[in-house]
Amino acid sequence: MFFTFASKRHARLLAALGPGLLMAGAAVGVSHLVQSTRAGADYGTSLLALVILACILKFPFLEFGPRYAAATGESLIRGYRRLGRWALALFALITLGTMFIVEAGVTVVAAGLAGVVFGLEASITQLSAGVLISCLLVLAIGRYRGLDLLMKIIMTVLAISTLLAVLLALGSGPEWRALDPLANIDRVWTAGGIAFTLALLGWMPIPLDVAAWHSLWTLERAEQTGQRPSVRHAVFDFHLGYVGATVLAILFLLLGALLLHGSGEPLPASAVAFSGRLVDLYALTLGEWSRPVIAVAALTTMFSTTLAVTDGFPRVLRALIEVTGKVEASEDAVADAGRHRTRYVGALLLVTIGALVVIHFFGHRFTALIDFATTVSFLAAPILAWINLKLLTSEHTPVEYRPRGLLLGLAWTGFVFLVVFCLIWLGWRLL
Repeated sequence: MFFTFASKRHARLLAALGPGLLMAGAAVGVSHLVQSTRAGADYGTSLLALVILACILKFPFLEFGPRYAAATGESLIRGYRRLGRWALALFALITLGTMFIVEAGVTVVAAGLAGVVFGLEASITQLSAGVLISCLLVLAIGRYRGLDLLMKIIMTVLAISTLLAVLLALGSGPEWRALDPLANIDRVWTAGGIAFTLALLGWMPIPLDVAAWHSLWTLERAEQTGQRPSVRHAVFDFHLGYVGATVLAILFLLLGALLLHGSGEPLPASAVAFSGRLVDLYALTLGEWSRPVIAVAALTTMFSTTLAVTDGFPRVLRALIEVTGKVEASEDAVADAGRHRTRYVGALLLVTIGALVVIHFFGHRFTALIDFATTVSFLAAPILAWINLKLLTSEHTPVEYRPRGLLLGLAWTGFVFLVVFCLIWLGWRLL
C-alpha cells in the first residue's frame, strides 16, 4: 500500500511539472544571452553579486503566481479583479504598454541568431517573421501540449550546452583578472554603468508580470492533465525552473567575463551583427570546433524565450477580456471552448503583427530597444510586487497558503529593494 501511495504521489508531482520550465524558457533569453553577456563583457564579474541579489529578492513575487493558482484554482489576473478594478487596470496598462516592445526585443535576437546559424541572407524583419511564424505553428498546432514538450527538450539542450561552454572557457586559460569582482567596480559607478545596471535588473531573471503568465500556465497544465496541482507541487515546479534560470544567468555572465572582457571588441548595435560577433568571439577564443556548441546554446536560448513570450501575452490578453465580465459563458460548453480558443488566436495574431511593425522600424537599434524595454519593466516592478503581495496576503487567498515567515520577510525586503532602486533611477535621471 505504501508503494501504491508513493506511486500516486509521484504521478501527481509529474503532472504538475511543466509551467516552471515555461517560465524558465521565458526568462532565459534577452536577460541572459544579451544583458548578462554584456554585463560580463563590460564589467567582468563586478555585477555578479547584484544579479544574484535581484534573483533572490524577486523570487517571492514570481512564486506567488503558481501559489495562488494552485490554492484557488484561478489566475492572478482574476485575483487582481477581486482586489479591485484599479489593480486590474494597472496590470493591463503595464502589459499593453510593453507587450509589442518585449515581443520585438526577444524576436530580433532570435532572428539574428537564426540568420547566423543557418547562414540566411535576409533583412531582420524577414528573419523575425520566420521566427514568429515558427512559433505560431507550434502554438496553433501543438497548443499547450506541444509548447510544454518542446520547451522541456529546448531547456535540456540549453542547460547542457551552456554548462559545457563555461567549462570549455575555464579550461582555455582565460584572463583570470576578469573574475575579480572589484576590478571594474569604478566603471559601474558611472552614468553609463548605472543606466546599464538598472536595465539589467529590469529583466533579471524575468519581469514580474510573468507571475500572471505562470498562473495561467499552471491552470492550463491542470486542464491538460485533468489534475489540479497541490500548492506544494506547483511551488516545487516553480523552484525547479527559477533555480535553473538563476544558474544560467550566472553562467552567461561568466561566459561574457571569461571570453569577451578586455577583448577590445565592441558589441554591435544590430541583432544580426551582435549575434555573429558573439559567436565569432567565442569560437576564436575556444577554437573553431566550439562554434556549434555556442551557436546551439544561443539559438535554443532565444527561441525558447520567443516561444514562451509569444504564448504568454495572448493568454494574458484573453484573460483580461474574459475577466472583465463582458464575456458571458453560455450553456454550450463546446461553443464556449471554441470562442475561448478564437480569442487566443486573435490575440496571438495581434501581438505578432504589432511586434513585426516595431521590428521593421526599430529593429536596427535592438540594443536601445532592449534597454528601453528592460528599464520600463524595472520601473513597473514595484507596482506589480505590491499588487501581488497585497493579493496573497488578502482574504482572497486561503489562510494556510498565504506567505509567512521567511517568504513574507523576503517579499517585504524585495519590495523595499525595488522601490529604492527605482528612486535611484529617478534621481539619476533628474540630476
